[in-house]
Amino acid sequence: MKNITIDFKVKTKIINRLLEKENIQKLKKRTFLDKLTFAKKEFADIYFHTGSINKEDIEKIENAKKIIVNSKKQKSELVKKQQIDENKVEIIYPSIDAEYKKPKEVKKEFCEEFNLDVKTKFVFFTAQNFKNSGSKEFINIVNNLNFKNFKAIIAGDKKEVSGLRFQLSKQNVDDKILFFTDYNDLNRLFLVADIFVLPTHTKAFAKNILKAMFFKCAVFVPSGCASSEVVDVFATMMMPSDGSTAFKIDALLGRKEDLKHIKKQNRITAQEFTIEKNLQKLELILQSV
Repeated sequence: MKNITIDFKVKTKIINRLLEKENIQKLKKRTFLDKLTFAKKEFADIYFHTGSINKEDIEKIENAKKIIVNSKKQKSELVKKQQIDENKVEIIYPSIDAEYKKPKEVKKEFCEEFNLDVKTKFVFFTAQNFKNSGSKEFINIVNNLNFKNFKAIIAGDKKEVSGLRFQLSKQNVDDKILFFTDYNDLNRLFLVADIFVLPTHTKAFAKNILKAMFFKCAVFVPSGCASSEVVDVFATMMMPSDGSTAFKIDALLGRKEDLKHIKKQNRITAQEFTIEKNLQKLELILQSV
């Protein structure tokens, strides 16, 4: 097997799995002695790029044999800004590594715990940065839903949830929304949810969209977010404040078979991005280096 060096900005689970292979090594960091003796600067065969491009990234990008990014949007930006051959850049979407359980059983337990009708439909929102991820827009969507038997679920850290609840203190939303602070099993909430909505303002790929699809949710995300690349047109919002979103969600909540079909298709799509499937894709890229 050919020895291959890799470099990365963020160490992910899939990179950890790669580094378990005997022929894959992380490029050694340049030492002070290397700089002092003007030793030749080395670059990795494969560079996993994320986020914005800084001066150090440019060198790594230009000298790598292959660059891995996590979306078409990021690839397009990289090729355009750095004027590099698009064949040098490969897309591996974020990996899903989670235990799947039957949503129906999880939902039944959840409804019993909170004394809710098991036929209740759940619309879910969670994020690390509520403002940038569209918490305000999510509340507007919830307030515009006409479907009767639903509950919104909002989960996040204590500061985010408390801040949002304070902003909503003058609105009568407690009968519509369940708030969860520092909830230790977010996967359970994804399994409970029927629809996951992320009206985000950020362009970066939001992994929660893939996670929601994996756990059999219908999803909605703006076209400006890279996650929109893995969803269908119906699930794509024109913008975070897209006025048609509430109408679409109402339509889905009222059409049991359509909702069931979309949830099933989303899970099939998301299963293509499990850590095992992504490792297989990476293996093919490694063979071409």
